[in-house]
Amino acid sequence: MTTRSPVVAVIMGGGRGTRLYPLTKERCKPAVPLAGKYRIVDIPISNCLNSGINRIFLLTQFNTASLHRHIQNTYNFDTFGGGFVDILSAEQTEKTTDWYQGTADAVRRNLTHFRNYPHDLVLVLSGDQLYRMDYREIIEQHIRTSADVTIAAIALPTSAIEGLGLMRVNDDLSINSFVEKPKDPAVIQSLAVGPAIERLLKTPSTEKRCLASMGIYVFKRELLQEALDNNMTDFGKEIIPGLLGKKRLFSHIFEGYWEDIGTVRAFFDANIQLTRPVPSFNFFTQTDPIYTHARYLPATKVNLCTIDHAIIGDGSLITQARVKRCVVGIRSVLREGVDLEDVVMMGADFYQSEADTADDVAKGIPSVGIGRNCHVRTAIIDKNARIGDNVTLNPAGKPNGHVRDGIAIVDGILVVSKGAIVPSGTVV
Repeated sequence: MTTRSPVVAVIMGGGRGTRLYPLTKERCKPAVPLAGKYRIVDIPISNCLNSGINRIFLLTQFNTASLHRHIQNTYNFDTFGGGFVDILSAEQTEKTTDWYQGTADAVRRNLTHFRNYPHDLVLVLSGDQLYRMDYREIIEQHIRTSADVTIAAIALPTSAIEGLGLMRVNDDLSINSFVEKPKDPAVIQSLAVGPAIERLLKTPSTEKRCLASMGIYVFKRELLQEALDNNMTDFGKEIIPGLLGKKRLFSHIFEGYWEDIGTVRAFFDANIQLTRPVPSFNFFTQTDPIYTHARYLPATKVNLCTIDHAIIGDGSLITQARVKRCVVGIRSVLREGVDLEDVVMMGADFYQSEADTADDVAKGIPSVGIGRNCHVRTAIIDKNARIGDNVTLNPAGKPNGHVRDGIAIVDGILVVSKGAIVPSGTVV
């Protein structure tokens, strides 16, 4: 660290991930595949490593098996650097036997683990956001202002702040008001930034803006312990409002791409946006890379295809297919005549052997991947899905809800669940 204080980072793994269901049916939210080869958790971890922070705790409690595998296979540090990514799942103790009750409760229960490592500051991060941020800047501001808590904030139009905590700040960026997820238009307008803060913002706006919490906090170690010495369960709803007027709370304004990808629609849109020639979030950068598991897969093989604005993951086999505005994940198999448009396909965890394929054919089960002459629109196809020949999938004009085994429409997106079997000839 270039700052003067040692830091530990805490990534909130989230609850059941109901807003991302069925993508979280068999995995926790941080383990959901992203952008063809990554996992959501790779974003905050990479931001930490690129910021010189290598002591990272990941707090989670639901469906953690795939997350454990990913972390163990990806983030291995040398002995001399003292770095680690440690998963802390909810556990029964003499004091409690239930699940984490909220973000603050999760951190409270793990304070004893943090104490084993010297630190002055605790950086609390959300595990379901897509952004690139140098945390050294917020930490250095925190130290410079002698803040007790610093909250990262992004300026958003008042029409785009639904579901976010909003703050009003003084000209020196100290926070004088914080409201969690307000709905009253009058309250929202009262929290709009003033002229002095507008002048600080590099990007002009014709609409009034508010400073929305990004769910990123820097706490002094002692203050965090003091703030959690109670039964409050959530940072945004209880802890932060309870500290206002009593402690030094400051805002750190972040200007850059930031997207909460905690819903199926937001997750889908963020992935499809990555297929643009110049996306708002760029994985193709020499500096500040996003790290993930090195799988040593072969290069993708493409044969007589039409591909337009697409991301193709390693080790894929694509034959005589049309792919437009799609993210195609690792080990994906697209057979002759496949036509995909606006599709996020997560790929597969394995390749099928010829013997396994022959056995599936004998049983009438489609092979992993997408069969011949399939047409898919506006969909997410989760890992290891088996889609037979002559299948048509399109959510247009259909209501949200369960469609059939392994297929649902969520937020207007058709979702094929992990490992689902879609028989040949299926039309949705």
